[in-house]
Amino acid sequence: MSENTFIAADDQQTVAFGQVLANAAVDGGIVFLHGDLGMGKTTLCRGVIQAFGHTGAVKSPTYTLVEPYEFQNKCVYHFDLYRLGDPEELEFLGIRDYLVDDALCLIEWPERGQGILPPADLEIFIEIFEQGRRIKWSKNTQKGCMIADRIVNELKG
Repeated sequence: MSENTFIAADDQQTVAFGQVLANAAVDGGIVFLHGDLGMGKTTLCRGVIQAFGHTGAVKSPTYTLVEPYEFQNKCVYHFDLYRLGDPEELEFLGIRDYLVDDALCLIEWPERGQGILPPADLEIFIEIFEQGRRIKWSKNTQKGCMIADRIVNELKG
């Protein structure tokens, strides 16, 4: 198994990986989440958001496009662009207001915002693996490298 792969046997382990991601992305970043419907993108986001202290439900913002979570020292923005009709809609949403340096932006279905979204710091790919999920990640920026290194270090822990 490669250094940038995690096998989640069930939803609990997907949530646990989200918590690892939250710990690794303490300085914020833009994270793209790729995977077919039902792969666990929102489940992974739930782990991230709960790691910052959220205790309520975490559901996919399919109709609102973005759900903001504001914590004492961090803003996490959970985007689901599945129902986005045109990437230009992101401009009307005020996307640039969310993409601030220290915020963590989790973006499901980022390909629907192509041309408007900036490059991701980290990209996560989720696919079926046996009875669970294979979670792979790739780093695209210096910030992404730091996040990826922290993930690997915590998983080796």
